[in-house]
Amino acid sequence: MSDYMFMLDSHLSAEQRRAVAEVETAAASANLNLFLVGGAIRDMLGGYPTRDLDFVVEGNALKLAKSVADSTGAEILHTDDNRRLVELQFAGSVHAQIAMARQEKYGRPGAKPHISPATIYEDLRNRDFTINAIALSLNRASRGLLLDPNNGVSDLERHELRTVSSYTFYDDPIRLLRLLRLRTRFGYTVAERTQSQYNNAREAGVEKHISSAALLAELRHIASEPNPAEVLRVLDEERFLSLYSPLLAGPRLNMAGLQKIQKAKSFLPFGTPYPMDDLALLLVGLAEKLTPKERAQLASSTGMDTPELLAWQKLEARAKKLETAIVSAKLQKPSRVWQVLSAAPGEEVILLLSRTTQRLAQDRIKNFLQKYLPMSLEVTDRDVEEAGGVPGSKKWDAIRLQVIAARLDARPKKVPPPPPPPEAPEPVPVAAGGPRARGTAR
Repeated sequence: MSDYMFMLDSHLSAEQRRAVAEVETAAASANLNLFLVGGAIRDMLGGYPTRDLDFVVEGNALKLAKSVADSTGAEILHTDDNRRLVELQFAGSVHAQIAMARQEKYGRPGAKPHISPATIYEDLRNRDFTINAIALSLNRASRGLLLDPNNGVSDLERHELRTVSSYTFYDDPIRLLRLLRLRTRFGYTVAERTQSQYNNAREAGVEKHISSAALLAELRHIASEPNPAEVLRVLDEERFLSLYSPLLAGPRLNMAGLQKIQKAKSFLPFGTPYPMDDLALLLVGLAEKLTPKERAQLASSTGMDTPELLAWQKLEARAKKLETAIVSAKLQKPSRVWQVLSAAPGEEVILLLSRTTQRLAQDRIKNFLQKYLPMSLEVTDRDVEEAGGVPGSKKWDAIRLQVIAARLDARPKKVPPPPPPPEAPEPVPVAAGGPRARGTAR
């Protein structure tokens, strides 16, 4: 195993490693060259948690993605026929993208690009920022080989954001917002030349050509940021929020509500898998001060589809309903609290924690996030087998629930206090004129 493969393995969760292996197997069977690119490699080399897996294949990505979905049960979330990419959701809430290595040619700022197949090197030279233009080969003959034609590794070491091309912001203006998001997340400086390109693009007003689909996609990325409120504050300073709605700027930006949601998220222990609709949660906080008509304008500016719109609009009512259930007198045992909250979508639980004024609801949600949820994830298949479960049987899930409930409701064992230390013997007095101690001067 190469050093880079060892580094990658140490940065991935068990579910992410399984997803990488499944895509590798499918690509090898199809005799396609496969690479892991973009954010996954950037985060690996920079020492950051790996969030998403972006694969690039020199060949038919759509066919490969369908093969992966059929063989693994992964859910296909979105397909872009123009860019030849597919977004998938694997078990364990692992998000991945499989795309064709491609070149993009733009006729004008923000226009739909002309796509043509390309090699991995051509693909990397056509990306946005150098730190996002690094790839790791997953092919048998070159597994673990790092490809960095734009010197992105050096920029990572210098903590600097630099564009790959002079036309980066003109080709795809949404990269203006992306630059600010990455700068906010990592705290990197912007290269002098890149800052000049940014200023020139702003003077030319290229942000006016950003499509509604691109705005929505960027909002999804912002929603999954470690600190989305800070990203939105920076976008407000740069006068970008008016692209979503002129009514979100300045004092109408609900920073207090967004920060409450962020604080509620912080109660979830780091690294604990807990699926939630980050976009719906962000929209509730972002639009809290807007009227229904103004919220409809926000939805229109992003071209939001009906499922996403309903997820946002109904979230507050669903969280209120969950509050009624969680303060019930029937939830005396930890296992009952866990059963109710683990069955609720994560965004409902987090929103309720940020909004509720009932102390009982707050305490039960905090206990669930910090104690019960991590304890339930510690139950292994072996624990279920020891309790009589047979893998693949109909009773497997029921027995797992029984094991989890027993572990949550078990009283902690009382540790007996340590025995008192033995009493020290009383010193023996030395008679006057007795023998001198050893080493005493004469």
